[in-house]
Parts: sequence; structure tokens; C-alpha cells
Amino acid sequence: MKNRRITWLSPADPPSRFPPVELAMDEPDGLLAAGGDLSVARLLNAYPRGIFPWYDSGQPILWWSPDPRCVLDPGDFRLARRMHRDCRRSAMTVTFNRNFSEVISACAAPRRTLQGTWITPDMQSAYLKMHELGWAHSTELWREDRLVGGVYGLAIGRVFFGESMFSRETNASKFALFALCQVLEENGFVLLDCQTVSSHLLTLGAVTVPRRDFVAELDRHCTPPAAFDRWPRESLLLRDLSAANRGIALQ
Repeated sequence: MKNRRITWLSPADPPSRFPPVELAMDEPDGLLAAGGDLSVARLLNAYPRGIFPWYDSGQPILWWSPDPRCVLDPGDFRLARRMHRDCRRSAMTVTFNRNFSEVISACAAPRRTLQGTWITPDMQSAYLKMHELGWAHSTELWREDRLVGGVYGLAIGRVFFGESMFSRETNASKFALFALCQVLEENGFVLLDCQTVSSHLLTLGAVTVPRRDFVAELDRHCTPPAAFDRWPRESLLLRDLSAANRGIALQ
């Protein structure tokens, strides 16, 4: 298949102006459009169509829809037996939406395995606004009063679009993702979008699906877009979450 040219967007374009995802490039996989802005309206038009922004500092905003798509059924999350044991013995606590700004800042911080970050100041500002309006959410993992891990993303309808996670202790991000999946499953979420494929996510139960199937799921479960607000309001013990789900898949 021939590579296609990306569509250039202007901030003045209607927020709904995105080309069909079938027109995304083959190389790099999924690049669909460039430009536009990170307004709430544009983001809420992008995600339910299977499109998300991802770009480095100094680049224009780049919009992607890769094929295949990496997704996780919240009920299929897997932990290694040793990690499940550590989870059951843990004294760490879990909260939701208690400190979104620190989670996204930690996700944007430099990492030993990466140079730079795609979570630019503009991206942080955009998702902080989405959080204020009830669309973006964070899961935080605490050891006493120290934030040691977390994950953030968007909840639209019954799909959670994962954006990034971080760890300040070994496996902390996995435990935060585990806690998030518990809440999503309990509230009828059908998918956690992982965006791009990684061996790390596949070990946790994620799978790849054709983009057309993913978009069909979004049509069913994100239309019309609806925010989700049934997050636990109190701190939860990680070990209690683990004990409550004896059926968790183990590796």
C-alpha cells in the first residue's frame, strides 16, 4: 500500500475536522494529521475516533491512529505470581484524582531510558484542563505520604484512553494500572486503550486488534461522549484491592 500524505490542520478549523483514520500513513505507522490545537473540543472529537496527539517539543502537533491498536480488557489484566504476592502484602495505598498535576508532571519527567519527553508543557496544560472538566483522571500509588507511581488518561463513555504512567519504586506503575483496571472493570468499562504496542504491555494482558475493530468498539461505547465520575473518593489499600479480586489472572 502506498504511503499517504498527512492532512494539515489549522487552529481555526472546526474541532471535528479530522480525516478518516483509514487515511493514516503506513510509515510511520498511524500518522494521520498535523497542526490544529489541543483544545478540549478537538481532543473530545479525536479520541472517540481513535485519534490521539503525540509529538516532541519543537514539532507541530501530530495526530496518530496506528494499526493495529494495543488494547487491554480491564478484566484481563495479569500479574506475575511474585508481584501478586507483593501486592497482597503491600502497605501502599491507592487514590484516584487526588493529585493529577503531580502524576502528569512525574510522567513528563526525564527517564533513564528516554531522551526528552512527548508530554510537553502545552500537553500538560491541555490535559490539566481536561481534568478540571472531568474528562482526564489519575490513579496514584502512595507509600505513606510519598507518591511512588501513577497513571493518567481520559475516560470517555466506557473506554479509558491511557496516556502515560510512571514509577518511583519497582513495579509501582504496574500496581497503579492494576488498581485502575479494578475500578474500570467494576464500572463496566470495556477497553483500556494502550495506543501503541509494547512487549511490557503485552505481558500485562494487552492484545493487538485491527484499527477497524477498535474504531467500531469506540462507536459503540463512546457515542455520545460522556464523562465518568464514579471514582472511589477514599484511599484504598492496595492489598485490599488484590484480596477482593482472587480471580486475577496470574502468570
